[in-house]
Order: sequence, then C-alpha cells, then structure tokens
Amino acid sequence: MKVSTDVANYEARLADVIRTAREVVRRRFLVLLVVAGLITVIGVTLSFLITPVYTGVTRIQIDPTRNPLNRNANDAQNQLASEAIETEVSVINSDAVARSVVERLGLDRDAEFTKGLDEAIQKGKLTKAGRMDAVVTRVHSHLAVSREKLTYIIGINFTSTDPVRAARIANAFATAYLDAKVGGNIGTAERQFAFYQKRLDELADEARAADAKVAQYKSEFGILSGNQDQRQTTIVDQQIAPLATQLAVADAASAEAKAKLAMAQSQVRSGRLDSVSEVLTSSTIVDLRAQRAQVLRALGEIEDRYGPRHPETSRVRDQLTHIDQQLREESTRVVRALQSNAASANAQAASLRSDMGKLENKQVASVRASVVADSLQREADSAHTAYDRMAQLAFETRQQSQNSIAQAKIIDAAEPPQAPSWPNRPLLMLLSLIVGVGAGIATITVQELMVSGMRSVEDVEGELGVPLLGAIPAMRKVARPADLLIEKPTSQFAEALRNARASIMGVKADARPKVIALTSALPSEGKTTTALSLARTMAINGQRTVIVDVDVRRAQLRQILGVAGSGPGTIELLKNEVTLDEAIEPSGLENLDQIIVNKPYFSSENLFGNDQMPNILEALAARYDVIVLDLPPLLGLADGRFLAALADAVVMVIKWDATPQHAVGSALSSLRQDGSNVIGAIYTMVDSSSESVGAYYYYSKKYSAYYNQPTT
Repeated sequence: MKVSTDVANYEARLADVIRTAREVVRRRFLVLLVVAGLITVIGVTLSFLITPVYTGVTRIQIDPTRNPLNRNANDAQNQLASEAIETEVSVINSDAVARSVVERLGLDRDAEFTKGLDEAIQKGKLTKAGRMDAVVTRVHSHLAVSREKLTYIIGINFTSTDPVRAARIANAFATAYLDAKVGGNIGTAERQFAFYQKRLDELADEARAADAKVAQYKSEFGILSGNQDQRQTTIVDQQIAPLATQLAVADAASAEAKAKLAMAQSQVRSGRLDSVSEVLTSSTIVDLRAQRAQVLRALGEIEDRYGPRHPETSRVRDQLTHIDQQLREESTRVVRALQSNAASANAQAASLRSDMGKLENKQVASVRASVVADSLQREADSAHTAYDRMAQLAFETRQQSQNSIAQAKIIDAAEPPQAPSWPNRPLLMLLSLIVGVGAGIATITVQELMVSGMRSVEDVEGELGVPLLGAIPAMRKVARPADLLIEKPTSQFAEALRNARASIMGVKADARPKVIALTSALPSEGKTTTALSLARTMAINGQRTVIVDVDVRRAQLRQILGVAGSGPGTIELLKNEVTLDEAIEPSGLENLDQIIVNKPYFSSENLFGNDQMPNILEALAARYDVIVLDLPPLLGLADGRFLAALADAVVMVIKWDATPQHAVGSALSSLRQDGSNVIGAIYTMVDSSSESVGAYYYYSKKYSAYYNQPTT
C-alpha cells in the first residue's frame, strides 16, 4: 500500500511540474519565440556567410601479403599490428611526404597556401628559405590522415575551397607515400646486404672453431651429448638420478616400518596389545575373536541352564581359555613380524645409501668437467644462432633490394566532391534552432526565477498563513470589468466573484460578517474593482449592500463608476458637513448604494482616528446587510490600518504573479498587530488560461460551456 501511495504522489508531483512548465511556456511564449527566432536567424545567416570547403578522400590499403619475404599468413599478420598501422599513418603525415607533394604540384605558387607570405618576406618577418616551410605547414593543416576503425584501410582527407584541388592533392599524398615506401626500402636494403654478407663470413668461422673445441673437450672427459636443454651430462649423472629415487622410496618405507613398530611396542608396554592396528586388522585374530564371541555366548547359556559346576560348563570354559591363548600367541607373532619388517627396510635403505655415497664421490670429480663443457657448448650455440640470424637478414635484404613491390595500394582514388564538406547548412540550421529554443527556455526560466510575485494556493496559505478566498480572472480587453456582473452574469469573472462571496460569507455560516474591508499591500492591485464587483455580487444575491470608498487620496471608485463627482461623499460625511442620508447615493443597481470620494483629498489631519467612522459604520449596519469598505493600501499609509481594525472581516487583495510576497507578508503582520480579523486573500488579474494556478480549476476550457450562453 505504501509503494502505491509513493507512486501516486510521485505521479502527482510530476504532473504538477509538467503543468507548471506548460503554463510558464504559455505565459512567456512571445519571449521564447523572439529569443529562439533571433538566434535561429543569426545561426542560419552565419551558415550562409561561411566559405564552403570541399574534402577529397583517398583510401589506401596496407597489404603485407604482397611482400615476397612473407612465407606464410602469420608473417603478414604480424606486420598488421595496430602499432604498425599507426606508424604508416605517421609516415603519410610526415613533413617529408608533404614537402614532396608541394614540390610535385607546385603548391608554393598556389594562392590558397601562399597568401601573405610574400608580404611577410618584404617586411622581413619571413626568409625565403622559410617560405617553403610555411607552405608545407599550411598544406599540412588541410590534411587529415586516419585509420578506418580496426581495418587495414588508411583514409587521406584533404580540404580546400576548390573541389578539384582537394581531390588532386589527396591523390598526390597517396602517390608520394607509395613512392617513398618503394624507394626507401630498396636503397636501405642494398646497403644492409653488403654489411650482412661481410659479417656472415666472420660468424661462419667463429661457429666452426667453437664446434671443434666442444668436440675435443667431450672426447677428453667422456661427456655424453646434451639433452633438449643443451646441458652436458656424464654417466655418473645418469646413474645417480634413478638411485636417488630408489633411496627415497627405501627411506620412506623404513621410516614407516619404524613408526609402526614404535607404536606397537608402546601399546605392548602399556598392556594394550589388542589395540595394535596390525593386530586389529589380522584376519586370523578376527576369526579367533568371532569364535571367542560364539563360545562366550554358549558359556552364558550353559551356565544359566546347568550352573557353573556342570561338566559341560567346564568344557566350554576350557575352549574359551584355549581361544584366548591362541589370540595372545597370534598377537605376539604380529608384533614380531613388525620388528622383522622394520629391520629389513632399514637394511635396504642403508645399502642404497652406501651405493649413493660412492656415486656422489665419483660425481665430484666430473662436476668441473661438466660445467666447462656446458660453457663451451653455449658459446658454440650462440655462434650458430648469430650465424643463422645473420643469414636470414642477408637473404631478406637481398630480396628487398631486388623487389619494387609496395606493401600498400590505392583502393579509392579521390574524385572532385560534388557537395562541400563544410558547412553542413541543414545541420547548422537545426543546431541553430535547438540552441535558439534552449536559449529561449533559459531566458524564460531566468525570468520566472526573478519574479517575486505570488501565484498559487501554497504561496498564500503555506507562506502567509491565511486561506485563499478566490481568484479573479484578468479581463484585459474590458474597460470596466465590474460591469460584466450585469452584462454577462454567467461569465468567468462573475462566477469567480460568486465563489469569493461564498468563501467570505460562508455557505452555512450563522454569524456572517457585516463590515467587509478590502485592502492591499501596494497600489494598483485591483482592489477597488474587486470591492465594487464584490458589492454588486452581494446586491445581486438579494443582500442590501453599501460600498464606502475610504481610499480618499486616490478616489478610484469615482473613476470606475464614471460619475461626475460633484455631490457630497465620504470626505464631507467624515467632516460632519452632510448627513448620512445626503452622502448615500443610489448605484443604479437594486439593493446597492454607494458613498464615494468625489475628488482626491490630501491632508495631514487624521480623518479616521476619531469616533466619527465607527459611528458611521454603526448607522450603516442598521440599514444594510453588508458594508463593503474600499481601503487604501497598507504599506506607506496609516489610514488603512485604522479602518481595518473597525471591520468584521478584512480581505487582502493580491495581484497575481506581480505582488511580492514579502510586501504582502509585511502588510498582514501589521494587521495582526492591530488585532484586525484577516479572513483570507483574493488573487486578482489571474491569467484565465492558467487552469489550476491558485487551485481554481474553473478557468479550464472544460468549463467553457458553463460560462458561455449558447446562441440560438
């Protein structure tokens, strides 16, 4: 069960991550599109500005089987080791081969490889002798030689801006390599053969002299021919080996016989003759013991039947005594046999040891002669080995000096390429697109990380510790969103306000708040529009409602309502210049009245720090079911804190994805210090396509049929 729960939690978290990523891309799709498009265009443009380069490819196969010196396939295979192939690659890559190609094709006069060299000579930065080296270096920089995987094929690649030139130079490198291999092998072989032939004659004389010396010494000291290891042996040496084996066997047998005898004698002295192993394993003793057991059983039966003094009992006892006497005699005989065996084995070992001593005395005299013979034989063998090796080398060099067959061949000559090898424009375009999309994703990711605004239920409830009461969608194309409550009562905007009202008032609550204050941490959070929309929602649902604008320094409600603002309002009422009836105005919507600020009022006097505002709220509470207060922002202004303390419920308005969390947290901390009843927060201007952001799924497209009235 726990595993299933963990899997479900993981899938839920993964789904949240995917959904969040999708919404981030959707919100910042324009930035992603611009960054990706710009980088893609730059990459594509640069790919068309790159000068195309063509690569000529010549392929050479190393083929030692063409060497007449290779007598079998193993010889050829040994020349195809990885080290040998890599050596050939280095030869093709050498400066000598490159210089040969430059001289053959006159590349020291080709503008592609000589650009700027003549100017450098004139300025004294380069000598004429160094000009050729510079050309060779430039040609080398266009060359790439490599072995094809683990095959015997070497690829020669040469790049150039001219496809014909690329193929021609690649073929020239292959030809120069083959010519160098043939000419170098022949010249070297001729010089080596002359040296080897002279040395071969000298080694032949040395080998003959060594053989004669060995034969004379063996004859003088009677030394036999050597074995496979070429070690010299004598007759004494051949006799000692088998005698040593016999002596070892005799010593082992003597030691074993002595051990058995010593153990038997020890057991006899301790009175345990029956415990001797040879006695226990003797077939005669085994038979006697079986007879004794039968007689003993018969004796028991007779004694039980006739008694101990019966003649039959005496007869059976005599049989038992006779068998015991035989057992003792047989045991004694076995022990005497052990003594005899031990004496015999000891005598045989002593005889062999005496013979061995005599042979060892003889061997001492022949040791020196054998050592000297071994030394002489090794000298002779070394002379023969040196002669054979020199003869083989002389033969091979003779064959090489007469052979002009190269051990490599061109299997694919380079042809002028039809398409450039660089740049690969389709690949660069694709990479530009990938890099562009990656840069776009990185850009919007950085933007998301830099945003300090709040978006989700967790941001409000987890970080601020208050419930989220609602999430009001953004109406970007609507001048007065509050009018949608009247014009389109089934819209998303209207439904969001009804949900917020239900959260504030409670579906089954008995003591519902009467004075509801809406405030925000910062200006331009959508507070006034939300307050008016909430008041209209209350009125539409049959509650007698009055909205009071107490944000006196901005007077935003007057602009949203679109009234002229010439009559008395909140300021005049607080100054006792008009009565409550004179300050209240009908809104034009049934069950909704309003008290507004006709024009912004800036003054240092404390309009809300006396008893005037509590008295006004008490009078309004007697007339209306709900009083909605549009408070000023809390941070930077003190008026909002005085008014929030007078309300039954305070709702914090937060602009979605914009208001910093620390600002809202600071405002809530001030309200809690004042003892205000903060019942929750409302998100405003939420992206309507963000689905579950804020945990309100009714923005989903699945609910479109609930919000849009069908056309007839």
